[in-house]
Amino acid sequence: MELVLASSSPRRAALLESLGLTFRIVVPDVDETRYPDEEPDTYVERVARMKVLAVAEPSVVTLAADTTVVHEGRVLGKPAHPGEARSMLARLQGEVHAVFTGVAVAADGAVSSAVDRSLVRMTVMTDVEIDRYVAGGEPIDKAGSYALQGLGGMFVESVEGSPSNVIGLPLHVAARLLRAHGIDPLG
Repeated sequence: MELVLASSSPRRAALLESLGLTFRIVVPDVDETRYPDEEPDTYVERVARMKVLAVAEPSVVTLAADTTVVHEGRVLGKPAHPGEARSMLARLQGEVHAVFTGVAVAADGAVSSAVDRSLVRMTVMTDVEIDRYVAGGEPIDKAGSYALQGLGGMFVESVEGSPSNVIGLPLHVAARLLRAHGIDPLG
């Protein structure tokens, strides 16, 4: 059965490739705006389901995901500009925050979804470290303004839960949902 990844994220594509799966990419066009007072887990699951439904095709298995960072009850998405990235990193440094990823899989009109949560402890960073990291550009398209799999990984002290969740696709959740729809990474 053919697999489609409904995402423009190179990180999600790399994680899905790590499972040995072949797929094509179709970028969904959905409004990812969070509803007022929407809980983070509900938000990411809703957006993942919207993404998967936006590109679902008959006789094709489609996978989508959405990730957000939450610190002290505040949802931190992707920064709009370098100043916002600096502000997010200053807020997260030396603290623990949660990362939520919603994953949805659609096949033959059925949609399954789940949410994973990890806790991330960041190191204390100096203003100079934050400025240099932001100047390199890596934080700009990342929820919470850092990339665990990139240079930002040096600011992550520990992860409780799935590291792949923090990167944007919890592999254990994706594999379980894909198996339920006829695609098994183990063959």
